[in-house]
Amino acid sequence: MQNRQQESSNELIRFGDTRPAEFRKQLHELADWIADFREHIDTLRVAPDPALAGPGAVRDQLPKRAPEEGEQFEKILADVDQIIVPGMVHWSHPMFLGYFGWTTTAPGILAELLTAPLNVNAMTWRTCPAATELETVVIDWLRQWVGLPQRFEGVVYDTASVGIMHALAVAREEAAVAQTSMSASDLPAGLPSSPSVRKRGLVATGAPIFRIYTSDQAHSSAEKAAIALGLGEENVVRIPTDNHFRMDVKLLGERIEEDRQNGLHPMAVVATAGTTSTASVDPVRDIGNICREANIWLHIDAAYGGGFAMLPEYQWTREGWELADSIVINPHKTLFVPLDFSVLYVRDLARLQRVFSLVPEYLRGDTVEAEKNYMDYGIQLGRRFRALKAWVIWRSLGRAGVVARLREQIRLANLLVEWIKKDERFELSAQPSMGVVCFRFVAPTRRGGDGPGSPTPATGEALDELNSEIVQRINSSGLAYLTQTKLRGRTVVRIGLGNVLTTEEHLRNGWDIIRETAETQLSS
Repeated sequence: MQNRQQESSNELIRFGDTRPAEFRKQLHELADWIADFREHIDTLRVAPDPALAGPGAVRDQLPKRAPEEGEQFEKILADVDQIIVPGMVHWSHPMFLGYFGWTTTAPGILAELLTAPLNVNAMTWRTCPAATELETVVIDWLRQWVGLPQRFEGVVYDTASVGIMHALAVAREEAAVAQTSMSASDLPAGLPSSPSVRKRGLVATGAPIFRIYTSDQAHSSAEKAAIALGLGEENVVRIPTDNHFRMDVKLLGERIEEDRQNGLHPMAVVATAGTTSTASVDPVRDIGNICREANIWLHIDAAYGGGFAMLPEYQWTREGWELADSIVINPHKTLFVPLDFSVLYVRDLARLQRVFSLVPEYLRGDTVEAEKNYMDYGIQLGRRFRALKAWVIWRSLGRAGVVARLREQIRLANLLVEWIKKDERFELSAQPSMGVVCFRFVAPTRRGGDGPGSPTPATGEALDELNSEIVQRINSSGLAYLTQTKLRGRTVVRIGLGNVLTTEEHLRNGWDIIRETAETQLSS
């Protein structure tokens, strides 16, 4: 018996796996490594040292060819410590204050560990009933939390960029069917008349030039979707925003009417609840009313702002959501699910299915049940068991825990705003929203004059350069990580709060670093 077990273990090694006892030992080692990494992450640089880890530095430390024979796990883990970790930007670091303060919670790490060994393909109900049904349940939990009407059903993708591409593909199909007028005489001989882009493509259907409208603050995913869908990047129309960086509804209506008079076909409007630069929220209800009147698809990009709709004091952010045709929310931005996890909701999910459902013969036997097969709602066939990690995390934190963490982000953001207002060398660049704060160093600078209010005030260009240098210098120091953006053509410093490890003390340290760096740059 013992000999047979030894032979079995040898076979595992020979065919690329690990002995069970050794695997158990490695898991314990990895668990300790993860716990130590998380406990001591604030002792690391947030970003690599540019002097030691410039372009190609990590690559140069790695073999040019893959190993012929397997290596010990201990050696691999040692290389993670010595090569990979020093070459990373640590998004989970408490001093990572860039983008949306991406975070990883302890339940999130456990959930990822749990998902990996199960390793299922959640493409159809039959290939993994638990994965399909849990995804449906988790999607509905989120729908209830953010107050979406019941007629909205969803599907989990990786990111909002993929979600908007799928939503606009449905918008394109419905617009083509509604607006394409092609007679049989216009068609090549032998081809049936069909207005379906899914069936025959844009050219063969004689589809018009479709237009997509979004604000000048919206994410670039609209253009990427237009590129992928054959609509053309230049047919994404950027509408100017008001003083609060919200889409100007009057200008939207005027541009839609102007395009129609010029023979173009308005197809969709993308409104944003939580823009990337300032987290501003477009007037969705007013935009939705225009879309209803003009029979245009309304997509809401709530990738960031959607999570905050859970809070009673932020329910205003979801005004007009019931008018949407689709809406995307990223729990990996604000609801503590590790990257990647994005949910696209569609009013009547069958609209998505009609565009993407395609069952080849080799899958037909696994699609006979009257259950949802999530492969029918997108281009992916292989689908990770993403719902499991959301389920573990949300059960661990509960709605109350999620809400408490979101409120702490808002508290810290408002605290930073108070500090900025008390320092006359800085000014706010936008009304703070959610966990995002944009501000600008405006103190006198010898580069372009003596500063605001002086006979020779500093030029905007000089201040732009200075603010950019502040961010770059801080990021290079490894002490913190910030981002910068442009608002009304001016460079501003941007802080995004969201990391559960970031405390008030960390934020105070970050603010001190910003002020000290600004003073150093000014004197130099």
